Amino acid sequence: MVAWHFVRVFIHLALGLTVCGVVFPFSSGATQEKLVRWWSGAMLAICQVEVRFQNLSNAPIDQRVLVVANHVSWLDIFLLNSLRPCHFVAKADIRSWPILGWLSQKAGTIFLARGKQREVRRIYEGLVHQIAAGKRIAFFPEGTTAPQGTILPFHANLFEAAIEAQVPIQPFAIRYVDAQGRLHHAVDFIGEMTFAESMNLILRGGKITAELTQLPLISSDNAHRREVAQAARSAVAQGLGINLSGDVV
Repeated sequence: MVAWHFVRVFIHLALGLTVCGVVFPFSSGATQEKLVRWWSGAMLAICQVEVRFQNLSNAPIDQRVLVVANHVSWLDIFLLNSLRPCHFVAKADIRSWPILGWLSQKAGTIFLARGKQREVRRIYEGLVHQIAAGKRIAFFPEGTTAPQGTILPFHANLFEAAIEAQVPIQPFAIRYVDAQGRLHHAVDFIGEMTFAESMNLILRGGKITAELTQLPLISSDNAHRREVAQAARSAVAQGLGINLSGDVV
């Protein structure tokens, strides 16, 4: 059974390569979004992930916002994209991943090199223009994945893009649970774990329920990036039922 799931994953990845290479160049933005949403949802289903969405915000899903969320796994991107496709800011390492790196690039992912302040500034300025152009931008403020049950400090730099673009912050809380409602740690993607190792754990871990919670909007009007970053972290922690520790960086 697990072997069959692996085969389905690789078939679906091959389908994604074909769609990005053959269909995307001739498709409208709306069609591309529909394809990304469908492909992401199908990928989750193949990985035995059922999505449970809860909206605690009164904001329409298509409102101009800057999307942020806690970061558990590479599945997070597909989870958010299955709701409404986003252009993600991701660490540059992902671009070198076999297949997924190329797919991410074609889906509009914005790659950011770690520890390069000039690069952060360049990306930030680009985000402002893209938000103004109507693109839905998302990033994971922790900067890396964290084990479920914890939340790392939020990096505040990219929150400046929402302030300058004059759009609110839309936080999401993400967690993965098993049939008993306990945290499903097979999803945790931490340390030096490779994508293949993570995929193996997920496919052998049985059914997973992804709980995606849309939290109330956070205004960026006349705010400082550290203030909105802290507000976003507090909101996500509360959505996950986690007691906060650590500061915004």
